[in-house]
Amino acid sequence: MLKRNMFASFTGLALFLICCGAVYAADADDPFYTKQTNLQLIHMNEAWDVSQGNTGMIIAIVDTGVQLSHSDLKGNLVKGVNLLAPSLPPEDDNGHGTNVAGVIGAMGNNDRGIAGMLWNARMMPIKALKADGSGDEQMLGEAIRYAVDHGARIVVLSLGLNKYSAYLSDIIRYAEERDVLLVAATGNEGNSVKYPAAYPTVLAVGGVGPNGKVDSRSNTGMEIDVVAPWNVFTTAIGDSYEAKDGTSMAAPQVAAAAALAWGQRPDLKAYQIRQWIRQTAEDLGTKGWDTSTGYGLLRVDRLLKEPYRDDMYEPNDRKDQAAPISPSKRVAASFEGGTDVDWFRTDAPYDGTINLTFDIDAGQTVNVQHTDASGVLVSKSVQNGQTIPFKVTKGRSYFQLQLKDRNHSGAVPYQLTTFFEIYRDPFEDNDKQYKAFVLPARSQTIKGTFHQYRDMDWFEFPVEQSGSLKLSLSVDTARIDPVLLVQRQAEKSITIDNGDDGEPESYEIPEVFPGSYYFRVSNVKEYENPIVGEYTLRIDYDARLIDPNEPNDRSYQATFMSLNTPYNGLLDRVGDTDWYQFRIAEESYVQIGLKDIPSPVSIYMTLYDGTLKSIASSMNGAYEDAQNLSGRFSPGTYYLKLSSNQTFNNRMYQLEVDAKPLTGGYTDIRNHWAVQSILELSGKRIIDGYDNYTFQPDRPITRAEATAVLSRAFGWEKQRTLAYSDLNSTHWAYSYIAKAAQAGIVDGYPDRTFAPDQPVTRMEMTAMLARSMNKTGKLRGQLPFTDIDENYWGAGLLKQMKAEGLIGGYNDGSFRPDQQATRAEFVRLLAQALS
Repeated sequence: MLKRNMFASFTGLALFLICCGAVYAADADDPFYTKQTNLQLIHMNEAWDVSQGNTGMIIAIVDTGVQLSHSDLKGNLVKGVNLLAPSLPPEDDNGHGTNVAGVIGAMGNNDRGIAGMLWNARMMPIKALKADGSGDEQMLGEAIRYAVDHGARIVVLSLGLNKYSAYLSDIIRYAEERDVLLVAATGNEGNSVKYPAAYPTVLAVGGVGPNGKVDSRSNTGMEIDVVAPWNVFTTAIGDSYEAKDGTSMAAPQVAAAAALAWGQRPDLKAYQIRQWIRQTAEDLGTKGWDTSTGYGLLRVDRLLKEPYRDDMYEPNDRKDQAAPISPSKRVAASFEGGTDVDWFRTDAPYDGTINLTFDIDAGQTVNVQHTDASGVLVSKSVQNGQTIPFKVTKGRSYFQLQLKDRNHSGAVPYQLTTFFEIYRDPFEDNDKQYKAFVLPARSQTIKGTFHQYRDMDWFEFPVEQSGSLKLSLSVDTARIDPVLLVQRQAEKSITIDNGDDGEPESYEIPEVFPGSYYFRVSNVKEYENPIVGEYTLRIDYDARLIDPNEPNDRSYQATFMSLNTPYNGLLDRVGDTDWYQFRIAEESYVQIGLKDIPSPVSIYMTLYDGTLKSIASSMNGAYEDAQNLSGRFSPGTYYLKLSSNQTFNNRMYQLEVDAKPLTGGYTDIRNHWAVQSILELSGKRIIDGYDNYTFQPDRPITRAEATAVLSRAFGWEKQRTLAYSDLNSTHWAYSYIAKAAQAGIVDGYPDRTFAPDQPVTRMEMTAMLARSMNKTGKLRGQLPFTDIDENYWGAGLLKQMKAEGLIGGYNDGSFRPDQQATRAEFVRLLAQALS
């Protein structure tokens, strides 16, 4: 019999069977009912007060078959199919499929065995897996298509593989287009969500233990939707019962809940059932969706008692209310009209691209504004069926959505599909040996990706000194099965592939000789598609190295450094010191970085001015391999002296001086269109930049920042006491906001919040400045911009400000009032007003 958490693999596909509180409902008399503690966690007894079954639709179980004669199941089974042997019935010769069937539809209140979540059901067994739990990709696709074509509305997939498949993706799309709900287990390896659960329209189910916390073995990640109990007591082959565990047992609970809900609302579509389950889940982690629990724990009682909402993410009209969603899933929401704004936030696991696709009324266009951790604002428009890409950095991104037609009345439902693609690594294009990326001849650690179809990475390692070489290749996801190839130039190559999915590979060459060595990092042949994940290649090269900068033991022997150029060196003799010299031509923000320090060496770095007067120093800890000095440097010549607490000759340090010229104390405004306005207001201390000598002119300006700038500019003194729930007296901008509020320039929202970190729109920016200048707007006159009308709340202010030459629009005649204002735009507008 299949063991718990068994992993079964087969040709071209790694598929697995994801195996495996007392409830006291008054009507359940099944003898083993008290062993079904999972039902208490999902509040099944309260749900049964509403419904105990659904015989109006078929639930297909794609698995190892089902014991057709099981006394607690046979009354709820309909004709199925054995795809392995079409002439035979779909009899279970493993037990897994029978376990799944019992969770869904063991006959309830029949004084026998257990109670399934559906006491009355129509379950279709589809045998697509062999007795050992293995199968193939083709058979899995055929099983899903068979279920769809033979009337199933829900398909349960308690199985999975690490490989993305274009073939299976088409099958998943086939099911979605025919309004069939697919429910799949995420997997039991404590790794990435497996396919098919990871496809955007499949409801992905993780597992929680009896304590309601995610089991450490439950696969998690950006594709998870909800979690359900990991441990169950269910039917088993031999007309028996047994305890099982795994996300394989969690998934059928969600499928059964979907059937109960669909029975209550047969008018809903499959995507709406998905949203309803997400909407009613019990939040377990951080508020909203997260990578560990998705939207939370399945709550069947809420599902059957709470009404379905077209937009579960409201209120999300402001950035501080942004609803968290996955960077790779399909969700549904709704615009309540042309003025409704929907904010979403998502956390990218790596640098890369998030693609957005909208399923919306064909007559509508959606304006999308995006900002990520870099602070750069990007605006794009998209129509039904179009996909638009947004470059993102690792971490949080915000998306602001709004209909282009601001005058539209009535709700506009939409589906939003997000799809994340990982970044192209810095070594590309190196897919061929003759394109190999040449690495420095030293020990190092590099990270790479498989960002495109059939991606592989070649590296050339030029050995200059005889020594030894050790390679270690690891990955951060089971979706990668790494393969390492090693070859000395003109000699036979060696391929290392000893581990399975997600497992590391290593290879050691006891003695290497001068010449070029080539390394190729790839995924196994079956995994040719792009992968969201990174590999890490560690190269340990132990050689008798020679310092290329010697002699540089005295200040007058100092090695002259070109800026932004790395220099390598050694401290390989007792009393050895390395001196360097560099020149700064104009005032600059300088960063001196020293890295690749071998453990446990500590290097002392001392900085001198042109007169050899010591001005700064630093030292790394014994187990820190890097250190740096940074600051604002005046023009002149500088010296660096390096010394260490012990010698080393098997690894070179790397030293680099990076200098960014300053304009007004900032590194990022030179040649910017708003540079003069920035310099003017910075000089008056009306606005300032950030601690890293940047101004970030293209970053959206927040309500707190804008209010502080206006308060300084107009010199308001009086302030009133504020009582906003999200703004206390310790907030950096509290006094500025209090002064602006007293002056009648700003106010909070009806929910008693101020939203200090909310970006300011171009219209809000204009209105704040107009109020500061005691301008009330004018009613007469021609509309100055093409995208506003007389009914727009700010039309009068825009007329006055445009007429007085204080604002301008875009070349197409628009003003784009709802677009986020940048720091540069705000500064330019304020500078014009003050002058």
